[in-house]
Amino acid sequence: MVFFLKRAARRGGDISGPKPGKDVEDMVRCHVCGVNLPRSEALMSRGEVYCCEEHRQKDQ
Repeated sequence: MVFFLKRAARRGGDISGPKPGKDVEDMVRCHVCGVNLPRSEALMSRGEVYCCEEHRQKDQ
């Protein structure tokens, strides 16, 4: 990890985080498989979060 930080610093790269103007989106976890995904891509049903329709149906 230190190698990459030093390399970025030498190249003048920005290692501070997201660039201004880019929206940072919350991540949520699928109730069935535990995969993390952006909230905008998740399916919500009865207060639970799912990564796909198959997992939403599986949990009913």
